[in-house]
Amino acid sequence: MKKKWIDISQPLTNHIAHWPGDTSFSYELSITKEQTGSVNIGKITTSLHTGTHVDAAFHFDNEGPGIEQSDINDFIGITLVVDATGTSTLSSQLLQETELASVSKVLFKTKTESEPNHFPEHIPVIDPQLAPFLREHGITLVGVDVPSVDDLNSKELQAHHNLFQQGIHILENVALDDITPGLYELIALPLAIQGADGSPVRAVVRPL
Repeated sequence: MKKKWIDISQPLTNHIAHWPGDTSFSYELSITKEQTGSVNIGKITTSLHTGTHVDAAFHFDNEGPGIEQSDINDFIGITLVVDATGTSTLSSQLLQETELASVSKVLFKTKTESEPNHFPEHIPVIDPQLAPFLREHGITLVGVDVPSVDDLNSKELQAHHNLFQQGIHILENVALDDITPGLYELIALPLAIQGADGSPVRAVVRPL
């Protein structure tokens, strides 16, 4: 019997942390069942970079494609969850003794506990040489359990550019608290929002 899927998405609540100055998430009923006589109808307002989400190249490159142009197969596949707890830089050294032949995605677990309602002051960043290393090993997606793959104050967003130049998608703010390092199946599908700079995802993994 196959093992069950595990949700690694941050719940979208009216209290979830968002980038300072960005649009916060909110959900409310715009029309109630009492008003319509049949149904409740809700609406949401949010930045596309709040909670668990993927970035499109258009996020940091005006000439980059929107999220709807991404191949959905790049967000499904065999994934390695790597223990990077306490690490300040995510580099290829964390993967040197790992067999990557069957892997197409890598998730870095940098925290012991997810804090979706708290925006961090500092986060680990990705080493510039990690992107070509991942490309060499056929990796098409890298995920982190923090809001960005770059320093929170970066304006150049070098890791974002390096990863996309190597054909590697970016998944941010996954919740890996209860996920043991090892091999999993991953599904983290973005919405097909035309021309968008990113998308929320419902990310799930299943142990292999």
